[in-house]
Amino acid sequence: MAMLDAMDVTGNPSSVHAEGRTAKMLVERARAQVAELVGCKATQVVFTSGATEAAAMAVAQKDRHGGTFAALPTEHDCVSVWGDIDVSGLYDRDGHVTGAEADLAQGALVAVSAANSETGILRPSKRVAGSGEGYSVLCDITQVAGKLPVLYEAVTPSYAILSAHKLGGPKGVGALINFTSDDPAPMLRGGGQEMGRRSGTENVIGIAGFGAAAQAAGRDVAAGRWDEVAQFRNILENAIAAVSKKTIFVGKAAARLPNTSLMLTPGWKGETQVMQMDLAGFAISAGSACSSGKVKASKVLTAMGYNEQDAACAIRVSLGLETTEDDVRRFTQSWAAKFNKHEKRAA
Repeated sequence: MAMLDAMDVTGNPSSVHAEGRTAKMLVERARAQVAELVGCKATQVVFTSGATEAAAMAVAQKDRHGGTFAALPTEHDCVSVWGDIDVSGLYDRDGHVTGAEADLAQGALVAVSAANSETGILRPSKRVAGSGEGYSVLCDITQVAGKLPVLYEAVTPSYAILSAHKLGGPKGVGALINFTSDDPAPMLRGGGQEMGRRSGTENVIGIAGFGAAAQAAGRDVAAGRWDEVAQFRNILENAIAAVSKKTIFVGKAAARLPNTSLMLTPGWKGETQVMQMDLAGFAISAGSACSSGKVKASKVLTAMGYNEQDAACAIRVSLGLETTEDDVRRFTQSWAAKFNKHEKRAA
């Protein structure tokens, strides 16, 4: 409804006439709604085309933080692609950093996600990482925002990034949260929109949808609606485990997002499972949805110590607020039938 209403607004939010002010009001309302969800000031929200642009914008500020950027290979591709320093081998099979956190300070700006996009594993403290002594933090909160309360360490990160579509909002809009005292230097220059931080006419319709989705997501979190989703996820995993003793639920011993299960069944390619479950009417992915079209082993799993053959046998199953227990039962029954056929062929 927010997006439909925004479609009727013809003004440019940079214009001072009545139509422009109306558009500007929609953008600023959404800015306040996003700020409320993630626990920041409205002025700290910079709207972007998505978390990918927000990540690039944050990394572009690295010269203000010592000039280097470090990202674990388990970070989302839009973050890890910018890494200047090799910090591989720091994760264990539960997805926890094995070295002291100070080891990450090799890079003055360090990426530490709040939750992994493939495994759903949360940081041990279940809080968004704060900048530490000698280094600053860029935190990807895309997976956490809208599913769990966004809680910060005693010190906030320098930057956080998120995307609207992970909240049930529109695709193609996101935000950089700038917790520093300085405005980020713009990557896109021109008209000086977003208070000079990101030029280009704002996507008023998408931003309005982002704000409405953020507000609705905040209500769902406060109402504890994701607790039931976590119960359904556990039912799913228990049912799969009863059928397949070989299937590994990555990160099950760790704190995870309530809706995510990364299932690894050695010897059964993830891409094959995705196609078979698609034919059965279920949409799952082999790894992160942004990279699941690539036929290769998950770099997240190989970074966690799994070999490439096993890492290529993982699927990610994500549940939503509309998922029912009946949906879960139908999925597990279908998966079990296909697993049994696979096992017979492999025998």
